[in-house]
Amino acid sequence: MSITPRPPIPSFLPDNAPFSPEQRAWLNGLFAGLYGLTEGVTPLTAQEVAQLVPGVALAPAAEIDDGAPWHDPAMPLVDRMKLAEGKPLPRRMMAAMAQQDCGQCGYNCKDYSQAIFVKKEGRLNLCVPGGKETARMLKELYRDLEMPGAAPLAEKTTPAPPAKLGYSRDNPVVATLAQRHRLNKDGSQKETWHIELDLAGTELAYEVGDSLGIYPINDPGLVDAVIAALGAPPDFPIGGRTLRETLSDGVSLSPAPDMLFQLISFLTGGDRRKTAKAIASGQDPDGDAASLDVLAALQKFDGIRPDPEAFVEALDPLQPRVYSISSSPKMNAGRVSLTVDAVRYEITKRIRLGVASTFLAGRIEPGERVRVYVQKAQHFALPADPNKPIIMIGPGTGIAPFRAFLQERLATNAPGPNWLYFGHQRSDYDFFYEEELKAMRKSGHLTRLTLAWSRDGDEKIYVQNRMRDDGRDLWVWLERGAHIYVCGDALRMAKDVERALIDVVAEHGKGSPEDAARYVAELKKNDRYQVDVY
Repeated sequence: MSITPRPPIPSFLPDNAPFSPEQRAWLNGLFAGLYGLTEGVTPLTAQEVAQLVPGVALAPAAEIDDGAPWHDPAMPLVDRMKLAEGKPLPRRMMAAMAQQDCGQCGYNCKDYSQAIFVKKEGRLNLCVPGGKETARMLKELYRDLEMPGAAPLAEKTTPAPPAKLGYSRDNPVVATLAQRHRLNKDGSQKETWHIELDLAGTELAYEVGDSLGIYPINDPGLVDAVIAALGAPPDFPIGGRTLRETLSDGVSLSPAPDMLFQLISFLTGGDRRKTAKAIASGQDPDGDAASLDVLAALQKFDGIRPDPEAFVEALDPLQPRVYSISSSPKMNAGRVSLTVDAVRYEITKRIRLGVASTFLAGRIEPGERVRVYVQKAQHFALPADPNKPIIMIGPGTGIAPFRAFLQERLATNAPGPNWLYFGHQRSDYDFFYEEELKAMRKSGHLTRLTLAWSRDGDEKIYVQNRMRDDGRDLWVWLERGAHIYVCGDALRMAKDVERALIDVVAEHGKGSPEDAARYVAELKKNDRYQVDVY
């Protein structure tokens, strides 16, 4: 009987590694087993390697799909971090993010955390919805990554080619504002706009469910006020540009970042220095930290005169804002539509403005140009089978992707039934796309249209209330294979809708609340329950 000789164990360690021949042979065998490169050797787990060779840094546990129980945008950060305790560092970094998978950072939450972990992404302040809270937690977690032996094993990789023009936040194209009109009627307490952008010359293509990233420009009045508070000339040179140009489209003017308060602490003394340092560390000594944008910070510590370059360095970059697309390219060739709430609110007798929403609503005129990019949807799309029923729940601007869905299904003659839930404050003023929807309802394309108005009467009626009213029919649609979609506010509406759906399933599916929750979880797993939240 002949015996097949075992293949030699490959060498993982260079000859000049600081080990004896016996140690080198043992370690080569260990790593060969780890990577499964010898026959008859069971690959070791990361935990076994860590026990056998203390200090060896490995990243495999970061990719284990543990269900990410913290992946809930309605969950407070402190609760998310508690759920992530004991998890590998990339998972804790993911928990620190806003869990919206909105794409504004250029990633989803899981991929952003992994990019930071492997040191392909050094920017820790890209999570727009997470804001300062997320940035602070990421900085704290990043300290673990900077400890000796904590960094993942370096890999020799070829740099990825730049993303195709117009499909990355780092590679936008220029579109033209074609038109806008207000969707609320006079008398509404809201200000919502239908925005149309002309894509001519961009070669951009999008699909329903995608979003559009917008690079805004800061309000000129706010820029002027910041320059005045600085006491610096508007044409002060900053990296080949003027101070005014840099403050207009290069940096965020709200909220004031921790770095700005650190800079202020160097320029002040006494109690003011203590206050600035406290705010920079996340404390709130005067109870106003949450309301401090850049101008308010300069006014709070009036009289400081930071060097303009140091001041700009202390600010966060101006991030793009991402909006759900409210049109189908099959119905609106060469154009893309958005549905945008203009954000305006008052703090300490000063009107604050949503930077991108008020830019689109008034600071840019038809014919003017804006930098944009398409953010491809990851898990928000019509069912592949056009016969499948769909249920769409989108109050307020949450109607945006569902207008696109309805246009798409109309253009493709999809036979599946369509049910839309829409709600807002007042039916007389806030019925977005009323004529379109009623025409679709009359033609039969929109099988059901369920409306909820929270300010029409003494009782506040929301979409989740209507869902419970329609529970039996909802259950029938689900049992017939309907896909259900939710778009809107992540912190309250989306959570309330999911709770209502669980209640409907429990009542009409004649199961326990636990059984109903498992049923809804199964819908999510099978991509029959999809959300687009902000």
